[in-house]
Amino acid sequence: MTGVQNIAVTDDEAGMRVDRWFKAHFPHISHGQLEKFLRKGEVRVAGGRVKSNRRLEGGENIRVPPLPEPGAAKQTKRIASPEDVAAIRAITIYEDDAILALNKPFGLAVQGGEKTTRHIDGMLAALERNGDRPKLVHRLDKDTGGLLIVAKTRKAAQALSDALRSRDVEKTYWALVVGAPRPQQGDIEMPIAKRMVRSGAEQMVPAEGEDAKHAVSQYQTVEDVGRAAFVAMRPITGRTHQLRVHAAAIGHPVVGDGKYGGAESHVEGVSGKLHLFCRSMRFRHPVTGRVITLTADLTGHMKDTWKFFGFDMAAEVEWPEDTL
Repeated sequence: MTGVQNIAVTDDEAGMRVDRWFKAHFPHISHGQLEKFLRKGEVRVAGGRVKSNRRLEGGENIRVPPLPEPGAAKQTKRIASPEDVAAIRAITIYEDDAILALNKPFGLAVQGGEKTTRHIDGMLAALERNGDRPKLVHRLDKDTGGLLIVAKTRKAAQALSDALRSRDVEKTYWALVVGAPRPQQGDIEMPIAKRMVRSGAEQMVPAEGEDAKHAVSQYQTVEDVGRAAFVAMRPITGRTHQLRVHAAAIGHPVVGDGKYGGAESHVEGVSGKLHLFCRSMRFRHPVTGRVITLTADLTGHMKDTWKFFGFDMAAEVEWPEDTL
């Protein structure tokens, strides 16, 4: 184990996120380990607690707790391989010099944890060239499928991260929800916060108070079969599990979402897995500046469900206002 370290942020590291700074300095420390350090306050920036997405400023001091030496951890970390390259290429739907777009399968984690050794971030290590590797700029839950954008350069990562933070990226999700929402389209404006629930676990819930975060989602019903509906959802803000919490809060949980919908999230005849899919993203290209739209085709159990109900797999959705 190393001792406690206090490291100053250099000028050329200004603007980097805490998690990316750690990845650059201590690549053997997983994202899950870093999050644990942050939750406990063992990693501090300028003397204060921070989150992994906090942007660093030149000259700030980072407290780094005692860390295991590289190679000292249990050999559970997945080593990048040619098979990882093949796996990433198999789900690549767009690529240029700056970005890589993937159609993430349901059930595949984006980042690792204590019990997760196979994940997108680990596979991307196999694409490293000249010390530079593709970088995640946003995430999808393990049980959510669909479009995942990856930056191939630091410059692209910075531009995309800034766009996401300033809400200059339009995301459209497809979901199967229980019942038929009324009205058929609208806005859900409902603050949410992390709370302890009856099961003893923490999860996001509609809430009031200083720790509650402003959250807004838009939705529109594309097709309705009574017991369930094909709904397009657009997160205006980017809170954890926002779409799932909002859907459950209006009485129409996402099918398969036992965490927020409980037993009410089941619809007979279709898979009990989560029916939430990132269908498309519209944003300015980080290099050219032109507006592009990338779209992922439905896969897995959601594709089967759309066939079962006869839903249009090529449905087009337009939102009431253009943010770009």
